Amino acid sequence: MIDPKKTGGMSRRNAILMTGAGALVAAIAPGVLKVEAANASTEASPNITSDAALQKLMDGNRRYIEQKRTFPDQARSRIVELAKGQHPFAIVLCCSDSRVVPEILFDQGLGDLFDIRVAGNVLDDAVIGTMEYGVAELGTPLVIILGHEHCGAVKAALDGKPVPGKVGSLVAAIQPAVDSIKGQPGDAWDNAVKANVKMNVNKLKQSSPIIAEAVKAGKLKVVGGRYDLDTGTVEMVG
Repeated sequence: MIDPKKTGGMSRRNAILMTGAGALVAAIAPGVLKVEAANASTEASPNITSDAALQKLMDGNRRYIEQKRTFPDQARSRIVELAKGQHPFAIVLCCSDSRVVPEILFDQGLGDLFDIRVAGNVLDDAVIGTMEYGVAELGTPLVIILGHEHCGAVKAALDGKPVPGKVGSLVAAIQPAVDSIKGQPGDAWDNAVKANVKMNVNKLKQSSPIIAEAVKAGKLKVVGGRYDLDTGTVEMVG
């Protein structure tokens, strides 16, 4: 309670109003500080090499497969730390499929992965721009384009049947990969999934000067992977 003696005779109503104003300032200030911290966070880059980042992902996937997950970077202290800025060690472009969740299948936590999810893990200007931000502003040393077994978007392109709405833009983006595997032995669906990953890895390096320069300078590695729905295993693709 407010003690009138300590408020210089302040009325109860004025004391309440002042208390409310103080609460409002306290509520606004953290938001301002968060914006300032976010702006400052881009000045530093993660202290990890591309190879070490890839190994960290694969080690996490192994823990996931063996059901020995450590659930890293999920404590309260990590939340507080990340309020000051982010330094993800890997950019992951994967499908929107609900069965393919990077933080789970790589056994990582808050602030570790810079996720971009779109059906068929396809590239467009928005996706590439998001990756460039991660590379140029956050200093992330690894990009992995992750396809997966039984991808519905790839199957739609493989079937060649009419699709509704804007889904056609996804099919069109995947179609060159489907065309490239015609006549190849083995499972056409899985061949197309892998071909789509390889195509987008090459396309990314060729269509983004920012990413190409980072790769050339040895600051960035761009790799492809395939996630197996049956086993939970991530394998490198081409």
